Amino acid sequence: MTPGPITTLFIAIVVLVLGQQCVKHVRFLREFNIPVPVVGGLLATLVVTALRGFGIEITFFGGLQEPFMLVFFASVGLSANFGLIRAGGSKLLIFFALVVGLLILQNIVGVGIATLFGLSPVMGLLGGSITMSGGHGTGAAWAEVFTNNYGVESAMALAMAAATFGLVFGSLVGGPTASFLIRRARKKGMKIESDDQADVADLAGKDERTDVGSMIRVLCCLFAGLVAGTFFHGVLENTPFSLPTFVWVLFSCVIIGNVLRISRIYHVNDDANNTVGNVALSVFLALALMNLKLWDLANLALPMLVILMVQVALVFFYTTQVTFRVMGGGYDAAVLVAGNCGFAMGATPTAIANMQAVTERFGPSRLAFIIVPVVGGFLIDIANALIIKGFLFFT
Repeated sequence: MTPGPITTLFIAIVVLVLGQQCVKHVRFLREFNIPVPVVGGLLATLVVTALRGFGIEITFFGGLQEPFMLVFFASVGLSANFGLIRAGGSKLLIFFALVVGLLILQNIVGVGIATLFGLSPVMGLLGGSITMSGGHGTGAAWAEVFTNNYGVESAMALAMAAATFGLVFGSLVGGPTASFLIRRARKKGMKIESDDQADVADLAGKDERTDVGSMIRVLCCLFAGLVAGTFFHGVLENTPFSLPTFVWVLFSCVIIGNVLRISRIYHVNDDANNTVGNVALSVFLALALMNLKLWDLANLALPMLVILMVQVALVFFYTTQVTFRVMGGGYDAAVLVAGNCGFAMGATPTAIANMQAVTERFGPSRLAFIIVPVVGGFLIDIANALIIKGFLFFT
């Protein structure tokens, strides 16, 4: 049984509505910031799995996933404001370098453990930075690449399971880790307070109303990036510069957005861009999760669980022993650790929620709330794509 594109899209939207209701009424889902499409999509997967037990096999139309995925990554690229990088100064660049180091270590751990279990290194990458620092969106995008190019049939199921695991543990670990660092420093007699003199500009975007006109202009920019990215992918395919289409789309929109800002031809309406991107991501994830085959996970559950538990230990050790110390060992560094734990195992919203929980208890950290959204919002996606490509080249 294969529903057509219109029916498949309708079911995906129904899945999102069901996910909204579940998140609204289930406290656990709200507290751990579990995304609406993940909740709804997993419910749909369970229904499809149950129907399979009764001999009813459902395969949803798959041609809709890529367009929505590309629009999401286009919105990520369009939001990449290089002016924000200048605002964060040297501390932002240092923090970004630390994040890149963790991305590399996450993949070394994933590939290493997968190899020990006799699995393909590609499986280890799915439990590495693809899902840990990339989250559900990046995980689903690379899962399609691995399924189409490497024959990993269970890639999507593994990616969604790993990303959900990371999201929960990113929420669990971030706040307590920062609180532990603050209390330990106080016991040693250190004065922990925010660096109020941090040289960080307040770059709140221009207040522009989100209306039909602004949405159309943003869509024009996004689809220009889609066209350019698709073109570069086709031209450079089967060359050393070959990258998945969504990566080229992301890069294209980074260029488009910053050229428009620097030339002042058009001020990108961030609210409109984020709205389009969030809707595209939600539909893409719902479509991807609806087609999960949970039965493919049976033989890979133990190796993936080992990889993920080691990743949790790695993030805790790295952020407390490296990130905290390099970023100065003060209060701002502790709040940055909370954010780092959030997007190193989950997503930027998890990072922000972790930092809010810490600052509500111990006091504000203006520096952290500038650095983390910039690094977690777009810099990490750009770096992650290049690092993953590098690991694939050597595996």
